[in-house]
Amino acid sequence: MNRIDQKFQELKKKKAFIAFITAGDPNLQTTEELVLAFEGAGVDIVELGIPFSDPLADGPTIQAASQRSLQKGTTLEKVFDLVQKIRTRSQIPICLMMYYNPIFHYGEERFVARAKACGVDGVIVPDLPPEEAKSLIRYARAKDLATVFFIAPTTTQSRIKHIVQASSGFIYYVSIAGVTGARQNIPSSYVKQIQLAKRYTKKPICVGFGISTPAQVKAIGKMADGVIVGSAIVSEIFKNKGNKNLVGNVSRFVKNLSK
Repeated sequence: MNRIDQKFQELKKKKAFIAFITAGDPNLQTTEELVLAFEGAGVDIVELGIPFSDPLADGPTIQAASQRSLQKGTTLEKVFDLVQKIRTRSQIPICLMMYYNPIFHYGEERFVARAKACGVDGVIVPDLPPEEAKSLIRYARAKDLATVFFIAPTTTQSRIKHIVQASSGFIYYVSIAGVTGARQNIPSSYVKQIQLAKRYTKKPICVGFGISTPAQVKAIGKMADGVIVGSAIVSEIFKNKGNKNLVGNVSRFVKNLSK
């Protein structure tokens, strides 16, 4: 069974806390240490962002982290190696969040095989709609690699039906009509959209984009099956750049959100 499915089974009525970090920011060694520390800080699933030069869905915080990572020489192949190292010490579910171009360049079938072999559990591709993902979904299903697709505040009822069928692992609800980044207020439209999606699926629905405070995590967790925090954690990593206690400080920040 896929580790993501297993995790949601273990949680049962509890809610998942999902943490996003950019792989290779500030370096791959620190990314490895953060993932291992997050497991003890209440993180249920880790999203590793693959840095890309032309991001479409990322706000300034994650864009800057991607640039720093690229400047350090992070590549998709190095991230695969990183996940393989993590797997010798942890079985925490790991998703790769990335744009389609590197997958296309790598080759879909080869990408899925390599991802699964090194211990990746799922892939999230913001710029690949399910209508264009049929071959990737087919390869992923054959290897039990989850394919996570998005529902947004603007998604119609008919399209929600299609998206939940194409998704596996969980469904990613984007809480705001915009790019990633911490927000003071999260629109209440997520409540209606999650209720609508739950008419058509029993798959977990997790909410991300804009969530940055314990109060927001708590509020959204009442409705969603999981809460995703990214930019706030990436920002905390940057604040601790050069600090020998970076991993400990960021883990405490994450634990405060997850609990």
